[in-house]
Amino acid sequence: MKNISAEDARNMSVEELLTRFDSGLQGLSSSEAQQRIQEYGYNEIPEKHISPIVKFIGYFWGPIPWMIELALVLSVILVKWDDFVIIAILLLFNAVIGFWQEHKAENTISLLKQRLALSARTLRDGQWVTIPARELVPGDVIRIRLGDIIPADLKLTGSGSLSVDESSLTGESLPVTKNPSDTAYAGSVIHRGETEGLVYATGITSFFGKTTSLVSKEKGASHFQKAVIKIGDYLIALAVALAVILILVALFRHESFAETLQFALVLTVAAIPAALPAVLTTTMAVGAIALAKKEAIVSKLVAIEELAGMDILCADKTGTITRNELTIAEVAPFGNFSEEDVLLFARLASQEHDPDPIDKAVISRADEVPDLPRSLQSFRVIRFRPFDPVEKRTEALVETRDASRFTAAKGAPQVILALAEEKERIRSPVEEMVNAFAERGYRALGVARGDEQGAWHFAGLLALYDPPRDDSVATISTAQNMGIRVKMLTGDHIAIAREIAARIHLGKNIVSASSLRKISSDECGRIMEDSDGLAEVFPEHKFRIVEALQKRNHIVGMTGDGVNDAPALKRADAGIAVAGATDAAKSAADIVLTRPGISVIIDAIHESRKIFQRMNNYAIYRISETIRVLFFITTSIIVFGFYPVSALMIVLLALLNDFSIMTIAFDNVIPSDQPERWEMRKLLGISTILGLFGVLSSFGILFIGKELFLLSPEILQSFIYLKLSVAGHLMVFAARTRGPFWTVKPALPLFLAIALTQLTATLLTVYGILLPAMGWSLALFVWIYALVLFLATDVIKVRAYYLLDHTNIIFRR
Repeated sequence: MKNISAEDARNMSVEELLTRFDSGLQGLSSSEAQQRIQEYGYNEIPEKHISPIVKFIGYFWGPIPWMIELALVLSVILVKWDDFVIIAILLLFNAVIGFWQEHKAENTISLLKQRLALSARTLRDGQWVTIPARELVPGDVIRIRLGDIIPADLKLTGSGSLSVDESSLTGESLPVTKNPSDTAYAGSVIHRGETEGLVYATGITSFFGKTTSLVSKEKGASHFQKAVIKIGDYLIALAVALAVILILVALFRHESFAETLQFALVLTVAAIPAALPAVLTTTMAVGAIALAKKEAIVSKLVAIEELAGMDILCADKTGTITRNELTIAEVAPFGNFSEEDVLLFARLASQEHDPDPIDKAVISRADEVPDLPRSLQSFRVIRFRPFDPVEKRTEALVETRDASRFTAAKGAPQVILALAEEKERIRSPVEEMVNAFAERGYRALGVARGDEQGAWHFAGLLALYDPPRDDSVATISTAQNMGIRVKMLTGDHIAIAREIAARIHLGKNIVSASSLRKISSDECGRIMEDSDGLAEVFPEHKFRIVEALQKRNHIVGMTGDGVNDAPALKRADAGIAVAGATDAAKSAADIVLTRPGISVIIDAIHESRKIFQRMNNYAIYRISETIRVLFFITTSIIVFGFYPVSALMIVLLALLNDFSIMTIAFDNVIPSDQPERWEMRKLLGISTILGLFGVLSSFGILFIGKELFLLSPEILQSFIYLKLSVAGHLMVFAARTRGPFWTVKPALPLFLAIALTQLTATLLTVYGILLPAMGWSLALFVWIYALVLFLATDVIKVRAYYLLDHTNIIFRR
């Protein structure tokens, strides 16, 4: 005997369920309940607790390649405390930033668990008793009523009907009517009615629990983390290979092994991008602050990079594309009644002090009709009967100023039509109008008026629908112009989905989620690529859609607001919770919007693409700089037997370059009009070209200093160090643009940081602070040489981009 899935339970009768659970409507005995607790477990959702210390250690060791930690150990063994401190500070800095940003994200499972009811009234040993909801088991019979949170998945067994709010599960605005033998889900709230139900699924196996289990699944490594690892592996491979060559050459020359090993270690540490994750994380953290000003709160930093590369946005219809509030789209009067009459009667049959969504829609539309609000002052509602799931209508007894009375009613069209004396004569046109509304995605509401003699007359129909937000059309159009394909997902009927899709100019190629049930993941992804949206969606569908699209190499964004969106929000590359979302959706999402509407997503995408550009620019600079320094120093030692810089100089290069370059997080960039991707071939290609040209220019300064200026080895090292420092930071200005360096003005913080660090490097070499002094004349020559070679580097960069882009086009063909 096992828990039964919601899908199976929907297709089973109450009698079949009772047989399945070997129980009856008289409930369970206490001993049976205890046995089933042992079999099924408690009706609760287990939480995963991870120590903050363990989380922090995970960030410290996580995305950073193992070679950096090995370098830390070697620094201790070789008593190189300066190297140890530098690497440890950079790693610790990166870990603190990552841990703090992720710590701000709330625990999704805890929030979902809090939605469960605390207690339940159940039939045990033939008596109604109140027990903790966690002790419910399949086969229990429970009683639920107005205001209760349903504690488990149920099959309704009583004679009464319920009006149930499932908005936190489905995101849909209207309460759902549940009749005997219908299923009701844990976590939904009862608005009206009272009945009994048979528990068939509890805890993690319930509809609610299944959602939670989907949310708890971990994502794989982000594209950002993969890119950092690839870049790190590339540089580490170069550094280790060259370090091994240095050691082998030293052994061949019978040089001091310990001294060579120490230098190789310092060189390797300088080449390893220990600051790469820190700089990129800082860039994203600064970007997160900018996004917050645009009312998009980032809970997971890597989502910024994912948002920049997003090429498909799965947008939940209700509350995201639409307002999540009912509106009257059309009024269809019948007989001698006018549109104003229909709205007047519907308004009188609406409750203003405690309105439901339909009442709000009617009141709002009535208030827009000229003179109607003033006309209402001529009437007084004597008695009001609220909506009842059985009668399916509201009714008001109204008195006029002349003391005459009449009744007004609104409700399900078939119910209101049945009241009318002329029902047989108008049945056909009413049904035709209801069907016409349905084809356009509208839900029909009937309105009638009754006279003092009790004779009812059908006044007309109101067409209800959840309208698109005012900014939805513009937002979707802008997204499409930015290379993003928008897919609308909704639990509504396909007719409603098509109507909304047409209104927002999305297209009418909407498919039903049921068509995806028995097809492969690849076929599912293909269908979603070709479609404009999906109707009749359940949480499992959304999760599967995201996975299927990701397997087809798409970077997928998902917007939503309900608990049912949480799994897909968690699985998506960029999960976006819109304003007014449930806590569970916010916690599962990577980005939370605080401004209504989805237009803020466009601002977030623009900002994220700027952030991506900054990270990409830094990666190009860092790789080319590592190649330049590594190859130059290694080749100098192997070919000429000369150490062009000392270990201290390498440490100073790492300190000045890495800490000042963090200001690239504030740099000016032009965002791309297409989704961004880490194009490793192009990134490594352009970096290698720039780096190798830097090696040639460094040998040029070595030749000039040694052969033309005849500098001593100590002064020559200072001479070369200043060139490496100045040219290295000038490389930043070349790396930050695809065109000539002047096409985008650098931000003031970046410019000042580079100016300050290079002034520091110049003063160190001119006045002999920590390094041999070489005077102002040599420093001035280095600056002129570096500036001239910078201009040449920029020309080579522009040409290299042209060649790499042209090569990509050929490969694609």
